[in-house]
This record gives sequence, C-alpha cells and structure tokens, in this order.
Amino acid sequence: MPTDESPAPPFAIRRATADDADVLAHHRAAMFRDMGTLRPEDYDALRDAVRPWFAEAIPAGEYVAFVATPGSRPGEIVGGAGMQLRRLLPRPRADGAGVELRPQALVMNVYTEPAWRRRGLAALLMEEVLAWAREHGVGGMVLHASDEGRPLYERLGFVANNEMRYAGPL
Repeated sequence: MPTDESPAPPFAIRRATADDADVLAHHRAAMFRDMGTLRPEDYDALRDAVRPWFAEAIPAGEYVAFVATPGSRPGEIVGGAGMQLRRLLPRPRADGAGVELRPQALVMNVYTEPAWRRRGLAALLMEEVLAWAREHGVGGMVLHASDEGRPLYERLGFVANNEMRYAGPL
C-alpha cells in the first residue's frame, strides 16, 4: 500500500462504468482505424453507433472492461481492455475433462492511446481482464489478435486455434 511519501504508480487500472461509454467508443473506433480496417471517414459513425451499446451492456453485465489512467493524471483515460461475456451451448471442456457450462469471454477493445504505447499498459490491462475472468468463473476466453498484439497475447497464454471466418455474402 503506497504511503503519502510514495511516488504515484505509473498507471492506475479501474473497472469501467457506463459513464466511460464515450472513451470506450473512441477506443473501439480508433483501434479499427489504427489497424487499417476502418476508413477514417467512418470513424465517427462507428464511435456513435457503439457508444449506446457500451452504455447499455456495462450495467447489464454483458460487457466488463477496465481502463487505465496515468498515476499523475487520474482523470485521463489512456488505455482500456474489455470482454463480452457470452452464454454458449454446453460443450466439452478444453482440457477434455467433462462438460463446460460456464460463459465464454470474447476479449475486445484492447487499446492504448498512441502516446502511451510501449510502456506495458496493454499487458497490465490484460492481466486485469484475466484476473477478473478467473475470479468470476469464466469458462474460456477468445480474441481476435492484430499482428501487433499477437506477441503479447501469446506471452499471456493465448494460442491460435481452428476458428475460421466466413467471408462470403450474408
């Protein structure tokens, strides 16, 4: 526990609330823009479309997220990570020992503002996500990794699997 004489930690991590919907929406749109999968002219449309989703999903317990602030500026959110909790059909457990009944978490929106990257912030946020999932009985986690994020996820224990994505018309 820090004393009054201790320096502030580099980052503080806290659970996101519905009041953070604006910054979470910004993170989601900026993440896709930065990866090159969202045209810059579509940034506002995605941000505006996802904002009410966060405002509803967080209080409902469907989405759990964490945000990071610099220790010296607690009002400035510079990164975040979250997970959408999904109820799945019962399935074999990943270890082959029985049937999995617990929800699965889809890790989403792992984002750090450009000026704050390469300081270990995404790792801190993901460790918080993993700890929450363990503590709350999540039965598995999946994510879609960018090329830049893949080494971090592999260090944390994520492995590639057999998932495929349909690319045809629906």
